[in-house]
Amino acid sequence: MENREQHNNNEKVNYFDFSEVLTYFFRKKDPNRPKSFNLKAMHTINKISILMFLGAVIVMIVRAISRA
Repeated sequence: MENREQHNNNEKVNYFDFSEVLTYFFRKKDPNRPKSFNLKAMHTINKISILMFLGAVIVMIVRAISRA
């Protein structure tokens, strides 16, 4: 029973693990990665979309708190 509770607590902590997002923005350049305009454009658009999503989530949270 204790193992199941510990597993549930680990799942809750994993929901707030933003290391994947942060490493996407702040990682070192990989010299082995191919360099092409299409790849750079794709990563730029992905970064913009992540920032817009996080901004929208923040706005929704602020609005929900201000209504209460």
